[in-house]
Amino acid sequence: MTTINTLSRQPTKLDYASPTQFKFSIIKLPKVEYFCTAVNIPGITLGGAMSQPTPLKDIPIPGDKLTYEPLQMTFLVDENLENFQEIHGWLIGLGFPRDYSEFRNLVTSGNDRFPAKNSSVSTEIGKVKYGAANTGGTYSDATLTVLSSKNNSQVEIRFRDVYPTGLTGLQYNQQAADVDYLTATVSFNYEIYDFATVGSSTTNITTS
Repeated sequence: MTTINTLSRQPTKLDYASPTQFKFSIIKLPKVEYFCTAVNIPGITLGGAMSQPTPLKDIPIPGDKLTYEPLQMTFLVDENLENFQEIHGWLIGLGFPRDYSEFRNLVTSGNDRFPAKNSSVSTEIGKVKYGAANTGGTYSDATLTVLSSKNNSQVEIRFRDVYPTGLTGLQYNQQAADVDYLTATVSFNYEIYDFATVGSSTTNITTS
C-alpha cells in the first residue's frame, strides 16, 4: 500500500551503508569465507520489454524476465592454497575434465547436507541404476549479512543454489617491491537471491 502521510514517509535509518560492514558465509566453502575481503550484491535487469503500438508514440510495457548479474567474491589466499583448492575442486567436479567419477565424487561429497541421496549413482554422469541422480551436492547456499556501524547484523541477503563459474589465477612475482598478499576472485551463478530479517525462516518482499 502506498504511504501518503508525510510523517510516515520519513526514513527510519539515517546512517549510510558502509562497504566494510559485512560478513559472508557459504556452506560449501568454509576456508574461503574466512578470508573473504569483498563481495557484491548483484544487480538485476528486467528484460523482455515490449511496447503497445499507437498512432502516436508507442507505449512501453514492462517485461517479465529478470536477469541477475553474477555473484563475485574476492578472498585472500592462504599460504597452503587450501581455500583456492576448495573452489578449484568444486569446478573440477562440475567440469570433470579427466573422468566421469570426478562429478560423482562431487555429488557424494554433499551426503552430509543431502543424506537422502544414495550411492546408486553410476560413475558415468547421466547414467544411474535407480531413477535420476540427485545433484543437490553440486550446489550450495550462501548468505551475505549487512552489519550496522556497531557491527550488529541488520539484514541478510540469501542466495539459493550457488555454484562457481570462474576462478581467477594467481600471479607470483619475485620482483615485487613490497609484500602484496595474493587474492583471487570467484564468480558464482545462482537461482535467485532474497532479502530477509536476521534469523528469520522467511524472506521479505518489499512492494510500493
